[in-house]
Parts: sequence; structure tokens; C-alpha cells
Amino acid sequence: MNDNEVLLIKRSQKGDLAAFEELITDYKRIAYNIALKMLKNKEDAEDASQEALIKVYRSIEQFNMDSTFKTWLYRIVVNTCLDLTRKNKEPVISIDQPIQSGYDTFHMELEDEGLKPDEILDKKLTQEMVLEAIDQLEEGFKTIILLRDIEGLSYEEIAEVLSCNLGTVKSRISRGRQRLKEIMTSKMMQYN
Repeated sequence: MNDNEVLLIKRSQKGDLAAFEELITDYKRIAYNIALKMLKNKEDAEDASQEALIKVYRSIEQFNMDSTFKTWLYRIVVNTCLDLTRKNKEPVISIDQPIQSGYDTFHMELEDEGLKPDEILDKKLTQEMVLEAIDQLEEGFKTIILLRDIEGLSYEEIAEVLSCNLGTVKSRISRGRQRLKEIMTSKMMQYN
């Protein structure tokens, strides 16, 4: 943590709302992105990220700076998403699925990324296949793969976020990646 962040945390712990707003400015997007990747639904992600930020505000006094603020916030966001997932065991509809209207099927328009149409399609299909495969993982593997391979957290940060030891993190990542590989291989065989 840099000195400014430490100062903002200390001011926030004393009830300074402006300091708290400044502190979480950069983290709002991160919280939403994590929630969206875990919940696969914009509205749920907005709700979960807002709820997580409220939890952060309400419990900022307990933050003791043993870990980074970012890691502490990640833990709260992940736990909030897991709680919401447990509450809402309803099927989630992917925004990548085609939209059926009568006899017609419509697909969401792709944003121009400067790639050729066949490159866009290949990239999109690969991303969809990976995200679908991640969705098929057991919850513990899914969370840890998202934190490591999608969000880029270090093993130590993941251990703090999930409140487990480093060996458990490494083991789960290894087993999660192996399971992901099995799912991907199975999917590839279906397409061939």
C-alpha cells in the first residue's frame, strides 16, 4: 500500500466519508468485474459489488493493515458473490447466448476490436469455451481459477482472500486447472 492509501484508510476508519469515496474510486470497477465474472449477470454483479462496498465501509474500522486493502476488498467481494450464489440457485442465462424471437435467432453485436471477422469469431469461441468450462467447475475450483488466471492475483493474495494456506491454494489451482483441461478436452472432442 502506498502512503496515500494508508492515509485514506486511517481517515476512513475515523468516519471520513470523502476519504472512503476517494479510497474506493479505483476499486469500484475491480469489485464489479470480479462479481460479473463470478455471477455472470450484470444486475447481480452490480448488486453484489455494491453490497460488498457497503460491507467494506461498515467494517473498515476492523481493517488492521496486515494485508493489502486490495486483498481485503477481494475477500469481501468473493464472499459476497458466494453468498449470493448460494441464495440464488437459479439458472443463469449467459449474455453470450443467442436470443430467440419467434423463428429467428439474433446474436449480440460484436464490438470492433480491429481484428478480422474470422479472428474475432475464433477468439470469441475460444473465450466462450473457456468461460463455459470454468462455469462447469466445482465452486471452489471456479473461484480460485477466476482469481488466479482471470484476475491475476498472486498465490499469496488468493490465500488471504480465501483464508487458506498457500499449499491449499497451489493444490486447488493445480487440481482446478487439471479439471478445466479435462472439460476443455471433452468439449474439443465434441466439436470434432
